[in-house]
Formats: sequence, structure tokens, C-alpha cells
Amino acid sequence: MRMRAAALRAAWRPLFATAIIVAGLVARAAAPAAGYDRTIWYAGLAVAGGLVVWRTVQGALHGHFAADVVATLAIVASAILGQPFVGLVIVIMQTGGEALERYAEGRASDAVRALEAAAPRIAHRVRDEHGIEDVPVDAVAPDDVLLVRPGELVPCDAIVVDGSAHVDVSMLTGEPLPLFASRDTKLMSGSANLDGALTIRALAPARDSQYARIVALVRSAQSSKAPLQRIADRYAVWFTPATLAVCAIAYVTSGDWLRVLAVLAVATPCPLILATPVAVIGGINRAARRHIIVRHGTALERLGSATVAVFDKTGTITIGQPRVRHVIQANGRPPAAVLQMAGAVERSSGHLLARTLVDAAEATGLTLPAASGVVESPGRGVSGTVDGHRVVVGARSFVLNATSIDEARLRAFEPKESGLRAYVAIDGEVAGIVEYADALRPGVADVFRDLTGLGVRRIMLLSGDHAANARTVAASVGLVDVQGDLLPEGKVGVVRELVRSGESVLMIGDGTNDAPALSAATVGVALAGHGGGITAEAADVVILIDDLSRVVEAVRISRRTMHIARQCIAVGLGLSGVAMVAAAMGLVAPTGGALLQEAIDLAVIVNALRASRSGDE
Repeated sequence: MRMRAAALRAAWRPLFATAIIVAGLVARAAAPAAGYDRTIWYAGLAVAGGLVVWRTVQGALHGHFAADVVATLAIVASAILGQPFVGLVIVIMQTGGEALERYAEGRASDAVRALEAAAPRIAHRVRDEHGIEDVPVDAVAPDDVLLVRPGELVPCDAIVVDGSAHVDVSMLTGEPLPLFASRDTKLMSGSANLDGALTIRALAPARDSQYARIVALVRSAQSSKAPLQRIADRYAVWFTPATLAVCAIAYVTSGDWLRVLAVLAVATPCPLILATPVAVIGGINRAARRHIIVRHGTALERLGSATVAVFDKTGTITIGQPRVRHVIQANGRPPAAVLQMAGAVERSSGHLLARTLVDAAEATGLTLPAASGVVESPGRGVSGTVDGHRVVVGARSFVLNATSIDEARLRAFEPKESGLRAYVAIDGEVAGIVEYADALRPGVADVFRDLTGLGVRRIMLLSGDHAANARTVAASVGLVDVQGDLLPEGKVGVVRELVRSGESVLMIGDGTNDAPALSAATVGVALAGHGGGITAEAADVVILIDDLSRVVEAVRISRRTMHIARQCIAVGLGLSGVAMVAAAMGLVAPTGGALLQEAIDLAVIVNALRASRSGDE
């Protein structure tokens, strides 16, 4: 909505100038001798041209000399020399390009607003053994005792004093598995209670808790990101002085101010103003057809110049959910039999690992028999009877406590390296160990190779997951540049340091804990195949499908779009340069110069529209 409003505000000037030209032509046709056409054109030029001139003067007073200077000089000269038609044509060219720029910019990110809207608003404060009152989270003080019901967010950093539940911390830390919270477990604000009531004691006010720090980090990152200078202004650094030099030569050699106006008319740098926004709009539309949403033209330009790519781990280069990697055989039982018996009792559990194990068993074609007498210990394991056999599945300590298995015998089957596991005992004997891993997304290595081929010199992995898990995943795809155990402020620190060192940083993530780093990066890309939410709001680019290869495609679209834009600028300025020489020699009149520039603009636009079509870089 804001994008449309900004585009409409910018569009009225070229539309107004066009209407004035048409009105003047109608007046000239109706009463050629009355001079109404010039009166209408002068009035229109005073309004529309005056606004352009005033804005340029304001910029000059602040030391900003941009591509608008030549157009402003042409508008002023046309008014002084009695050529209002020429001035209006220049106004259309200048303000029309600006309107396209506003349209290409897109809307600003609503990341902070979305974060604040998603934050908990109400806390359930325990007054005594029987009373609970709802209070605003801002009223919570340290040592207040609070109740967090299933499905609610933890309102502030706290410690559990009673109850147990699985708590989803993946959006804050990147750990793929829910945390089992019980007495003395510390929880961060913004964690989601999944399945049980928790009584917690506040450790800090909501405004000083982890979620509030994430909001502050996003706000700080967005405000500190430097704006990109317009391509038009970069080229104007040399084009504007060149134009003024040609104007000076034209006047010195001829003494004719109309030649000067003709030079200014053909030199009005509309190829500079038009080429980039038209190409960017085309590139943005091309990306959208590939389910890649680019929020603004600056993001599209910066994508193709990335020198460092920083990836989150969980949910970005991995699926984000644990999978059964393999079953370690024990006491001669086939792995399929172990998986079948374990799946039979796990089918009654709602735990994430239980569902994963059942899915793995069914995916191999196993038929799971019915289990009876199933008893679950939340967060620890489950037991039951399957075809007359006593089956226990769960954590190591749970299985040892529920059976008479000798720990030394169990240790003989365990791998030495650490990892996520479920232990399976059948009839009091070790039957197997199920090992889990967070599966890599398909084609991750290809994505890294393609990014390197597109000019990305360094690829890093930053994760809130345990450092050992992060290193294991990184090694599996050939990455050595990896850091784990990072909170959001840690990721932001790494990204900011890279940007300060002069790198163009492409950050790719999917969780709330990635939002500040996405905002701090040169370009933030959110994988939002499953919704995205706050992360998508903080990003410059949003990929709507669960496909990491679209990051590479986005970079390619950026590079091709900017190649076309620069090509348009070079050709447009070359043609304008030739026309300037002709005008300085008196071969082009002011009106003809303005119309000639319109023809050059049309050629530039037609070429820039190629960015909306698919094609090789």
C-alpha cells in the first residue's frame, strides 16, 4: 500500500505536464493567433518545472549535485528563452523517470513492527496458590511468578519453578529439537510452550529480555544500513560537467543561447534516470515469477555484487527437522526389526522424535503392530508391549532405569562420537540404538559451488545450534568457516564486522534469531517456504518456496538486470553525446532536441525491458 502511494505521489508531475502539453496543443488548434497555448504552457511549466527546480536547489544547498542538475538548467533556460514546450517535455522526461524509480524501490521493511506485534502482550501472574491475574508484560518485574500455558510464548527471560513441557526454542537459537523444560530450566523470552503448563519465575523485565533485544537489534541494523547511491548520480559525476563544457563551447563559438538550450535538451540525462528503474522493475517481475520476492531495487542491485555469503544452519542448509540416520544393531536383532518394534510403541507418543521414528519405519514399508500398555514419560521415553514383548524406547538414562541392562554392556554398542539418539530395549536387553541427524537440503553443495562461480569469495555458516553440531554439518558440505552457539547478537556482530571490512554480505536465514543479521547484511534473504513471518519482514529478499537453489537464481537475475541497466546507460549516453555535439553545431533546434531525447529514452526503455524476460547473463 505504501509503495503504491509513493508511486502515485511521484506520478502526478509527469501526468500533469503531459496534460498541460495536450491542453496547449488543443488551444493552439482552436485559436492559433490568440497565444493561449503559450500561456497554458508557461503556467504548467511554472508549477511542474518549478517543483523540479526547487528540489534540485535544495539538494545543491546540502551539497548533493546529482543527475537532476542538467534537467533543472534546461528547464530554467527554456523558461528564460521563451521555449515553454521544451521545458515541459524535459519535465516529463525527468519526473517520469523519478516516478519509475519510486515504483522500483518497493516498500520499506516492516520487520520491527512485525516483531513487536508478535511479542507477548499479556502475562499470567500468580498472586497466591489459587489466584492468577492477567497483567501487561511491561508490568512484570523480576521474581514475579508467572504461568505459561500450552501454545503461549514465554513473556520474559525466566526459570522454571514447577511443571514440565516441551519448549520450541528453534526460532531463537536454531536448535531443531524442542527443549524439555522442567524445574530449574532457564527459558528465553519468545520461546514457545508446546504441550504443558509451566510455572516460571521472571529473571528480567520483558523490556530487558531476549525477545526485546532481538527487536532492538533489528531496529539498529536497519537504521545503520547505508543507502545505495543512485546509478544515475554516479554517472552524473562526470556527465554533468561534460554537458556544461559542451554548453560553454556552443555559446563561445556561436553566441546563440538557443544552441545552449538545445544542448541541454538533448543532454537531459534521462537514459541515466530511466534505464535502471525500468530494468529493475523488469528484474523484480522476473524474480517474482520464480517465487523470489525482491522488496526494492537496491536489494536487486546488491544481490549480484555479493562477496561473502553467510548461511544459517537449521532450516536453511538443513531441513530443520531431525531424521533417522541409521539404526545401530545390538544382540543380533536386524535393524528393521528394531525400527518396527520401536515404531509400534512410539506411535502413541506426540514427541517430535517419536513421530520421526514412526515416519522412518513406515517409509521403509514396515507394518507397525499394535502396542498395548503404553506409558510415556514426557521428554524421556515410552514403554509398552508389542506381540508379547516388552519394548522400551527413549533416552539413555530412561532405558537404563526402566530395565536391568548393565551400563557397561550398553556402552559396548555406543559410538564414541556424540549425537542425538534413542535407545531401544526389548525384553530387558539392548536391541539397538536409533541415531538421528538433521538432514541437509538437497543440492546444498551445488548451491555453494554456483555462488562461488558467481563471484562469492567466502561462504560461512553461522548457527545458534551447538558448535559441535554446526561443525559436523559444515564438514559434510565441505565448509570450514563455521561458528556455533551464537545468539542473535553474535550473528549480528559477525555480519557487521564483515560489512565494516568492506565486504558485500549476503545473509540467508529462516528463523526469528536470523532477523537482526538479515537486517544488518548488505542483502538479507529469507527462506519462507513455510511462512517466514518476522524473518521475511526483516529480509530484503523473500524466497517463497522451500528451494535453496533460488538464492543462486536470485543472484543471476540481479547480475543480468544490472548488466542490461549499465548497457542501456552506456548506449543512451553515447547517443546523447552525439546529439549534444550536433546541437552545439546548430544542427538540432531546442524542440527537436527535446523530441530526439524522447526517442533515445524510448530506445533505452525498450532495451531495459529485456530484464523481465528469462535469458543468460
